[in-house]
Amino acid sequence: MDLPLSSSAGDSIGNASDIWYFGDNDGVCEKCDNYAAQDPILNDRGGSGSITTYGSITDKETSLGGACNYGQTNIQYYAAIHVNVSSGDNQGPWNGGLACGGCVRVKARTPEGWKRVTVRITDRCPDESCGVDLGGAPANDIMGGTVGRYYGEWEFVSCEGVEGVWGDSTSIWVKEGAGPYWSIIQVRNPKDAVTGISIAVDGASAEPLKYAIEAENFWTVPQSVLQSDNEVDVIVDYRTGIPDTLRIKGSDLTKGEANYYL
Repeated sequence: MDLPLSSSAGDSIGNASDIWYFGDNDGVCEKCDNYAAQDPILNDRGGSGSITTYGSITDKETSLGGACNYGQTNIQYYAAIHVNVSSGDNQGPWNGGLACGGCVRVKARTPEGWKRVTVRITDRCPDESCGVDLGGAPANDIMGGTVGRYYGEWEFVSCEGVEGVWGDSTSIWVKEGAGPYWSIIQVRNPKDAVTGISIAVDGASAEPLKYAIEAENFWTVPQSVLQSDNEVDVIVDYRTGIPDTLRIKGSDLTKGEANYYL
């Protein structure tokens, strides 16, 4: 549904949710927490639709890692991103977990006008009409003490230089249970959403890893790498196009819960 636009600064008009906007460009509204639930709208930079919260705006807990499987983190500015556009279609940016670790700059309409916050994606929200579901600290920045469903817009951005979205430095983490016959790895605190991981052995061309089927946001390491004591280059590609490289022994990736900083 198209949002109502004011005919001139200071005009007020309503929509089906009985939300009143005063000058569309400045984002000022009344009853801002009562935005009508509806499907998000995608664009080439992000999207628009519902801004909600699943965190405590008073305690402002850090992220527990969510469906991105990061475990306990020190990340305070985090959010869940929508899986679907329409119910059950899997056309949202979550994309099986490939959105994990990326950052999203959110702005929402409030009684004081547009408010903005940047968050790291650590979870998914598959429910209908979900857009961006904020953790407690960013929700407080947007909503203050009035929790509800707000209208907002968001775009995907790099996490570099953004306060509050880092729990530690960027690293490769090996999933528990790894060994010489099976191991999956993920990137924690990435600079942006990870588009792929590849491994180069003995200076050969890098071979892309397959996205794991055992858990979202993990990549499968081949047995030939795990059973080698030779050094390999683990190359992490980001949405920004600027990769990171970790040189390590292949057999080091057999150590469950090991954490290797990039």
